[in-house]
Amino acid sequence: MKTALIIDDEEKLRHLLSRIINSEGFEVLEAGDLKTAYKKLEQYQVDVILCDVKLPDGSGVDFVSIIKPKYPSVEIILLTAYGNIPDGVQAIKNGAFDYLVKGDDNEKIIPLLNRAMEKVHLRKRVQQLEKQVGKQYSFENILGSSVEIQQAISLAKKVASADTTVLLLGETGTGKEVFAQAIHQGSKRNSQPFFAINCSSLAKELLESEIFGHKAGAFTGALKDKKGLIEEANHGTLFLDEIGEMPIDHQTKLLRVLETSEFIKVGDTKPVKIDVRIIAATNRNLKQEVEDGKFREDFFYRLNGFSVSLPPLRERKKDIQVLAKHFLTLFADKTNKRITGIQSDVLEHLQMHDWKGNIRELKNTIERAVILEDTDQLTLSSLPFELQSLTEDQQGGSSPFSLAGMEKLHIQKVLHRTKGNKTKAAELLGIGLTTLYRKMEEYKITI
Repeated sequence: MKTALIIDDEEKLRHLLSRIINSEGFEVLEAGDLKTAYKKLEQYQVDVILCDVKLPDGSGVDFVSIIKPKYPSVEIILLTAYGNIPDGVQAIKNGAFDYLVKGDDNEKIIPLLNRAMEKVHLRKRVQQLEKQVGKQYSFENILGSSVEIQQAISLAKKVASADTTVLLLGETGTGKEVFAQAIHQGSKRNSQPFFAINCSSLAKELLESEIFGHKAGAFTGALKDKKGLIEEANHGTLFLDEIGEMPIDHQTKLLRVLETSEFIKVGDTKPVKIDVRIIAATNRNLKQEVEDGKFREDFFYRLNGFSVSLPPLRERKKDIQVLAKHFLTLFADKTNKRITGIQSDVLEHLQMHDWKGNIRELKNTIERAVILEDTDQLTLSSLPFELQSLTEDQQGGSSPFSLAGMEKLHIQKVLHRTKGNKTKAAELLGIGLTTLYRKMEEYKITI
């Protein structure tokens, strides 16, 4: 329900406006002075205020400057019996939506009220989306109950509010950008922009321009001034992924940013002041890079003021099941498939894999499996071949590349395709049903 508050000491006019506005679908509140208006605002959620400029206990123009900081989502339209340009200008400066003259502009009140309400709805929608984004990238959305990941989350939470530079360490695919987003959302900068760039994805000259921006004419093709990401992220956070790939001279410019909070655009000589938080990430051993002369030592120690190491998936296998089920739900929804679960033998195989690509590899594997799966459960046959194979010990002595191992895998695939129908599986395999049962017992195949 949209709510309007009318503040006017002329009772007849107030009641008349109330009836008109109420007929437009508004719930209408009334106040004859500012004291009453303040009480109404404390008691009710008001969307739009129509306020007289001259009231017994104050000025509507001053009222705007008091209310807007306290209730920024409320739109205020000022009404006056006398057109006064200076008052109108000051009202707008104070945050009023508009300024109308009583009598002369009565026909404009309802259209103006509706436009103000549109702005209120838009702001509420933006706030709702911001909350959704904040929730999406919050620490609560990082999955895993293992000690290893919980320790990393705990450290990241502590540094989030400290507004210091953070270095995230970990193998490719361990979720470094997810952590960077969560740190940003957990900081006082969470209402400001978050920008990310992979330092290994661009050539040296393009990377410098992308981060620091450039002046027109700085190089061939620089036809106009361009803001870099470090300036776009002003008051917010800039995430520099794969910082170990950054050229030495770019490291020098970033060191200046960290030490002086200013930078110089490509082709410019004038420094620009900036207020930005840097979060960097790498899968490299930066200490070794320093020793090899590939990374500035002073820049490393400036970045490494607070580091968080993210564990590889093979060290937090306890979390594989919950991650796999999360990705299953995500991709089943995207592909409109009714896949409701993962068979136990699939989960066993997922647990046994090394996951050198970490969470990213697991995510891609589940996405592929969902696309291939024709049943309501993820089965072994939808996994890549290397994941369908078991180690020699786990196979009960038979290598996945031996004839026996290959035969076992083939029987498993056929049984999954027939959804456990052994008679049909035996027909497809070209063997008798008794032979199939014997081989299932021999290879310890259960369906």
